Amino acid sequence: MPPIVGVIGGGQLARMMIPRAIELGIELRVLAESDGMSAQLAATAVGDYRDADTVLAFARDVDVITFDHEHVPQDVLAQLIEAGVSVHPGPAPLAIAQDKIVMRQELSRLGLPVPIWASVTTPAELDTFLMDNGGRVIVKTPRGGYDGKGVRLVSSSRDVADWFEAGDPLLAEELVSFTRELAQLAARSPSGEISLWPLVESIQQDGVCAEVVAPAPALTAGRSDAAAEIARSVAEKFGVTGVLAVELFETSDGRLLINELAMRPHNSGHWTMDGAVTSQFEQHLRAVLDLPLGATAARSPWTVMINVLGGPTSGTIADRYPIAFANQPTAKFHEYGKAPRPGRKVGHVTVSGDDLDDVVYRARAAAAILKD
Repeated sequence: MPPIVGVIGGGQLARMMIPRAIELGIELRVLAESDGMSAQLAATAVGDYRDADTVLAFARDVDVITFDHEHVPQDVLAQLIEAGVSVHPGPAPLAIAQDKIVMRQELSRLGLPVPIWASVTTPAELDTFLMDNGGRVIVKTPRGGYDGKGVRLVSSSRDVADWFEAGDPLLAEELVSFTRELAQLAARSPSGEISLWPLVESIQQDGVCAEVVAPAPALTAGRSDAAAEIARSVAEKFGVTGVLAVELFETSDGRLLINELAMRPHNSGHWTMDGAVTSQFEQHLRAVLDLPLGATAARSPWTVMINVLGGPTSGTIADRYPIAFANQPTAKFHEYGKAPRPGRKVGHVTVSGDDLDDVVYRARAAAAILKD
């Protein structure tokens, strides 16, 4: 019998696991939040991932449970473990990914590089942190934020007065002077094997990843080694299994600081689908099943991934394919089956080649055809 992998969450990450599962002869089952989600082709159940009975019923006949997102409550994860279900990544590393304050606490405990930070529970505590850190800082809600949501640049506690009303602690961080954002993708199996892809540069637009360049231009061996060591430390010391993304700031004084962690396939790794020997989605499946990991070398000197944000205001992405395919025949197009909406990730485009300027131009041109 082929192995059966159950994925909780029916978004585009689960959708992009489907082709790799088919190629490997792995049966993929998805617990989707609602009908018609991106991964509907593999959705064998629809239900609330926060309901333990629903999740336990879904997990009954699978070999391993993994995730399209990190939001499954800890009590539900604990019941899966108690029922003898193999869960990767497990509850302990997911607890770190689910709460940004816990993440900062654990990274600091291990001596890993992070921005100056504090957990603040009152406006007075935030104002003190502001005075100590230049008068402008970043404030984040510890849970639920993504793609720029739950993040504000503030110069007074009044700027987050509505968040304080909820009564929960907030994460305050120094406003880092960075030259660019980098991402180090890794994968770790339960038996401890680790593989890493080349370090990439990510370009943000309104807090959302817009472009990824692989590998990051103008890298020194020392910078690559430092990022790799950070990712290895996080994966090993937190016991991460599956794909791990470590988002990094490269500062103006040459340091690397950890911005965020994601314990699942990640937007910064979509380039691997066409640009690496083993994609992050295949590697994730290999890892959670504790199979030997695949090679992660780049297939071309350069690969650029462009997110299609928003999509067309009339018609569908598929309506644009005749023009897009004819205009950019070397581009690879990936559509997520999602309705267009301003700022929403509805697909991505990748282009590979020998000349970075040409690759960037062709990738941007291809993506532009798919949106207004």
